[in-house]
Amino acid sequence: MLFEVRKDTIVIREIEPKDNAQIEQVIRACFHEFKIPLEGTAYEDEETPRMYESYQNNNDIYFVLDNDGKILGGGGIKTLSSFDKDVCEIQKMYFSPKVRGKGYGKKLFEMCMSAATDLGYKKCYLESAPQLKTAIHIYESYGFKHLEKSLGNTGHYSCGVWMIRDL
Repeated sequence: MLFEVRKDTIVIREIEPKDNAQIEQVIRACFHEFKIPLEGTAYEDEETPRMYESYQNNNDIYFVLDNDGKILGGGGIKTLSSFDKDVCEIQKMYFSPKVRGKGYGKKLFEMCMSAATDLGYKKCYLESAPQLKTAIHIYESYGFKHLEKSLGNTGHYSCGVWMIRDL
């Protein structure tokens, strides 16, 4: 008798065109789950349905968590809009409940931070919602400091948490 044992494999890789619809679903689902405002957030960004196309410049990158073709999360970096070109922003870092608490988010976050350094950024900025307490705690543990107001022009006027750190 032949038995096959297969363990699901999750790979963190750069986004591909085929990932757009799935990562959009993950992002939008988190807004409903955590009751984050839909207006003035990444929920209504024009790039959310076309993430691959939105991260094709030389100074940005977006990673996804791929579980045998099923996208379970993602996050990326891009130059902070209308601000100093030495400052990047961590953007659209959202995860399916299936992978939360298993270390994948921290690993992806670390990959983003490493990529930011490799791309020559000097500081990293992020915006979050107060409802995402676990994410905010992780950012704090990596040395991010709270700011009193937003930087740049992200258009995310409903985000109430702004943080930055040197790279």
